Amino acid sequence: MKDNLSFDSLCVKANRANITTQPHQLPIFATSSFVFEGLEEVMKVFTGEQPGHLYSRYGNPTLDSVAQKIAQLELHGSGSSGRAYLTSSGMAAIATLSLGLLQSGDTILTQGNLYGGTTVLFRKVLQPLGIQLSFINMEDIEAVRAALKSDPSIKMLYLETPANPTLACIDIQKISELAHEYGCQVAADNTFATPYLQQPLLLGADFVVHSTTKYLNGHGNSIAGVIIGKDVSAMEDKVFPKLKLLGTNGNPWDAWLLNNGLKTLAIRMDRHCSNALYLAKWLQSRPEIRIVNYPGLTKHPTHAIAQQQMKAFGGMLSFELEGGLEAGKRFVDQLQLCTIAPTLGDVDTLVLHPASTSHLNIPREERIAQGISDGLIRISVGIENQEDIKKDLEQGLMV
Repeated sequence: MKDNLSFDSLCVKANRANITTQPHQLPIFATSSFVFEGLEEVMKVFTGEQPGHLYSRYGNPTLDSVAQKIAQLELHGSGSSGRAYLTSSGMAAIATLSLGLLQSGDTILTQGNLYGGTTVLFRKVLQPLGIQLSFINMEDIEAVRAALKSDPSIKMLYLETPANPTLACIDIQKISELAHEYGCQVAADNTFATPYLQQPLLLGADFVVHSTTKYLNGHGNSIAGVIIGKDVSAMEDKVFPKLKLLGTNGNPWDAWLLNNGLKTLAIRMDRHCSNALYLAKWLQSRPEIRIVNYPGLTKHPTHAIAQQQMKAFGGMLSFELEGGLEAGKRFVDQLQLCTIAPTLGDVDTLVLHPASTSHLNIPREERIAQGISDGLIRISVGIENQEDIKKDLEQGLMV
């Protein structure tokens, strides 16, 4: 037919992809929609009678491939399969999962030392919709039991372990067992640990979320998130409809960048962990520092929990400087190798002052009660030479 088209029509009409063998690398399927041979095929795909892609907001081969890989990583070694969906960000993953599973009148039981953005999302988006919040020390299993026993409206326990930025750890297995006794589901943010170091789904959690922007990508060149669930029907029937209708889906370009990052995840995490442990041990010997938060240190309050459920202790640490806010500002401003940036998980070392950035919108008294003081510094330890990082931190500590 194309031989009979005019020149301008031929310019518009796309040729079929001439793929005779499988590409070695995952292609970017940069298309908004997919075409069909006839109306009957369209109807079968729309009704679910036949598998197929319709519109990239509903699914796309690039996104599907990367989501499946992350599900395999989270469930690796279990023999089980789950379902995962890529979202436009980590925040989109948390919001989509919450809106998919909860309704007005339900309550989320969670910890006070969450990432500041998650707390604000729960308060400013979910609470006005009638989804209530209850904050508790989730390291105290008996307190969690008492909360579940006294409040039947609790439907989800939301965990972040290690927590941002205090690195406190929660016993995922014990919390999950307890939650299931009361018919509640457990969602865990596994961004800090990644499935290489910790697999919440194998410890009893029902759902896992990540900001894939961080360690899974590892190179700071895209923003995306992911939701992974063991219960395929819950993912398909509850989570996916919200993702599709809210438009919180990821995009093929960011998925492709994420896929490239995943190839070196294990190698990168080994270096992140060894560098962080070395620096944490050195930092705790410095007189300018009141406390070092790193779960790999035996002095860390939840070291035993981390040792039990993590393969290693991650690349994140934080420490509190003597001198409060002014000491924190001076430290950050004197750094030269480390980068000041409001993110984490990149290959280079990143420094943040939580009180003035990630937790700026959390009331000061709440923040301090959770160990996030004015002098707290968070470091995402990179994969540079550890002595070079140490020298730069020494420079930051100079008065």
